[in-house]
Amino acid sequence: MNKLIADYKESFFHTTPSRFFRDIMGGIIVALISIPISMGYAQVAGLPMQYGLYGSVFPILLFGLLTTSRDFVFGVDAAPAALTGAAIASMGITAQSEQAMTAVPTIAFLVACWMLVFWFLGAGRIVKYISIPVMSGFVTGICCTIILMQSPKLFGGTAGTGEIMELSGHIAGQLRFFHPLSFFLGISTIVLILLGKRFIPKLPVSVIVMVLSALLSKLFDLRSMGVSLLPHVDSGFPGFSIFFSPDCIYDLSDYLFASLSIAAVILSESLLASKGNAMKDGYELKPGREILAYAAANFAGAVTGSCPMNGSVSRTGIVRQFGAKSQWLSVSAAATMFIVLYFGTPIIEYLPVPVLTAIVISALLGACEFKEAARLWKQNRNELYIFGAAMFGVLVLGTVPGVMTGIVLSFFVVIVRAVTPPRSFMGVIPGREGFYSLGRSSDARPVKNALIYRFGGNLFFANIDTFVSDIENAITDETRVVVVNAVAVSSIDITAADRLVLLNDSLEKRGIRFYMTEHMGEVNDLLRKYGAGELLKNGSVRMTVSLALRDAGLPYPYVLDDPERVPVPQKKFFRVRSSRESTAVKKGADFTKSSKGIQAELEWALGEDAEKYKDQLADELITELAEMELREDVLEKAESRLHFGRMNLFDEDELIDRIELRLADMSEKDPEKLRRVEGFLETRRAHIEKRMYSMDPRILQRLINRRHKFAERLKEKDPKAYELYAERTRKYLEDIKKREPELAARYDEAAK
Repeated sequence: MNKLIADYKESFFHTTPSRFFRDIMGGIIVALISIPISMGYAQVAGLPMQYGLYGSVFPILLFGLLTTSRDFVFGVDAAPAALTGAAIASMGITAQSEQAMTAVPTIAFLVACWMLVFWFLGAGRIVKYISIPVMSGFVTGICCTIILMQSPKLFGGTAGTGEIMELSGHIAGQLRFFHPLSFFLGISTIVLILLGKRFIPKLPVSVIVMVLSALLSKLFDLRSMGVSLLPHVDSGFPGFSIFFSPDCIYDLSDYLFASLSIAAVILSESLLASKGNAMKDGYELKPGREILAYAAANFAGAVTGSCPMNGSVSRTGIVRQFGAKSQWLSVSAAATMFIVLYFGTPIIEYLPVPVLTAIVISALLGACEFKEAARLWKQNRNELYIFGAAMFGVLVLGTVPGVMTGIVLSFFVVIVRAVTPPRSFMGVIPGREGFYSLGRSSDARPVKNALIYRFGGNLFFANIDTFVSDIENAITDETRVVVVNAVAVSSIDITAADRLVLLNDSLEKRGIRFYMTEHMGEVNDLLRKYGAGELLKNGSVRMTVSLALRDAGLPYPYVLDDPERVPVPQKKFFRVRSSRESTAVKKGADFTKSSKGIQAELEWALGEDAEKYKDQLADELITELAEMELREDVLEKAESRLHFGRMNLFDEDELIDRIELRLADMSEKDPEKLRRVEGFLETRRAHIEKRMYSMDPRILQRLINRRHKFAERLKEKDPKAYELYAERTRKYLEDIKKREPELAARYDEAAK
């Protein structure tokens, strides 16, 4: 409920007094413009023309109350009207007959039902997969289609239906009814509106022109001069009733198929257009709520005897010209149409059709996304082709096929980009940290004996050949290490995983070490899942490029290679970012000593298995400690058996904790060795604490926090082991107070 209230505040109460006036005026203009449009499309749908007006009251009001769009207009419109008319004609139902007056509302009712099905299935999510070029091309195609439909009315003809070929033929056929005065009125109106929009955008030129045309019609009797005026409409409202065609029972499949196709058109056309407006205005459209609003509006249209309804691009373009920014415009439009039906029907007879048609066409011209096409022409021709495909798809094939054409092309472009992502070979710049593209940075030099390759996309079956061939083609007789900077890789499929194993085996046979670095930890999980876990076990997966180079025997500072011998990918260079380990590194520092240590890389590489791995290492070391000479660096050398990270003081301290938990087994076998190992571990722990405190007391505090967390985890996992750990810790602290009173004081100070 709170969310619903918040949506209402956003739709109705975020407006200012000046905007509120524009919203009300916009609604009045929409209602007046809707008179000829809705009457004409009602006839196209097979109903008497006044039912277009009836469908412009309660459906519009319900839509305005439910929608999350701020300025989208809903009503009787071209596409669903034409599809409805074609549907009843295919069923052998005569337009404007008693049978049609029950069949058309029945279709509207079924359309509303389909909308509820779409809402339940979450069909609104489709807009997430439609790019801006597709959306812009679709809207432009719809606008151009409606312009072609309405154009004959500018010169005295009748509106057409269908796609561009049918509409072109219809326009040519209507030229025999060409009326010069009608054409003059229509073209003059378009010119005046466009000039007003250009030089005095705040002036409601459309309303002024409409009023003046009605006065001209009254004073000079334009009807007698051959200019088409709107027909007479009886005043009043027919009321509500349940319109249900008995034929629906016998022709259920025809009704269901027709209503499904109409619902699909309404969904795609309305969602795309409203989503485009929301993106331009910088607010979030909620597709689920929009579909419910479409359903409610069509239910209301069905019980008032009207045809299926749709979002109107043309009328939305008009209200956007006047700056309407809330759904008060829908409330105002519904109220205005209600007043017109009861008190203003005599005025309708004086409105010239060419003038009203020109107002609609002017709005449609403003709604066309030709500026977006010009931008795409300059910035991205491939996106322009998608724009054109969506636009001409709508013009030539119709609404739904046009949208599908654009979507298919969008996914095709995505696939092409995924198959050939940005990629480059990398090197270093003397005196600067990090790694840089050899093709984009003129100062970058390749590292001697190393090939550093950056791949800019996910690895899967369609691009793994590109990945492998780039590396194979760049390898020379001097190459000893291949390091892949996979910072852009967040996913991998089973085909790519198998090929990585084969590539590693092939390079290993040639004496070349292979590493994959910088990628997300989830990629390591996928490698294990797809049977490529050996890459983790043998150390081919490292957290950073610098760690991989160090592991391969190429520590910093790197020996640089000949700058003239620069490997390149198969096509062109792409700009890349420096690797993440380059941050906070000073000139001349050995940045191969990762401050993250073994813990971070183990968890990154092994995920949930990291704890098991560390326990296994402790088991191996406790046996060796009992037999080997105990020097200061004995634990640091344990990292030689690791393929992850570099042991720092925190890692060594945790390793001591894990080894101590296993000393109980040694006490029964060899007490002498136990005392010797215990003494060594206590000495190393004290050494670690002294070094940390000498660097910064806050580092010692971090160590205390780490031990506390380790104890908490142990207490939850193994209470018996925890008791042993706690007892050893207590004895250690007592011993430290005797042997190292200064350290004990510092330890207590840090612990506080």
